[in-house]
Amino acid sequence: MKYSWNVAQEVLRMTPPVQGNFREALTDFVFNGFTIPKGWKLYWSANWTHKNADCFPEQEKFDPSRFEGKGPAPYTFIPFGGGPRMCPGNEYARVVILVFMHHLVTRFKWEKVFPDEKTIVIALPTPAKGLPIRLFHHQK
Repeated sequence: MKYSWNVAQEVLRMTPPVQGNFREALTDFVFNGFTIPKGWKLYWSANWTHKNADCFPEQEKFDPSRFEGKGPAPYTFIPFGGGPRMCPGNEYARVVILVFMHHLVTRFKWEKVFPDEKTIVIALPTPAKGLPIRLFHHQK
């Protein structure tokens, strides 16, 4: 299911489950010419990182092949965070996502109720009409 996982990762890149988080500066430092004092709260954005053209060329294009081979550089694909604060459930999430995708594809035919539905962003990416779908049991 390697290709299926590439597809899932590309979905997570385009619409990360968490948009970002806050961290506290542990020391004074300079970033892009700006001095950031110790104690300041900083916000990192998974969404911005995942849409950065330096990390992901043609960032608006759905392209699961980005995850073939070595995949993206470290800390550029961060739907579950990174480093010591990475989500401890990331491997469990992988299994759940792959099992869900398998059953969705092999057991059902489905169609979007609103084929041209737009996505709106309110704290998290959200389908404007809730993304209702119709499920049809797939006979083998």
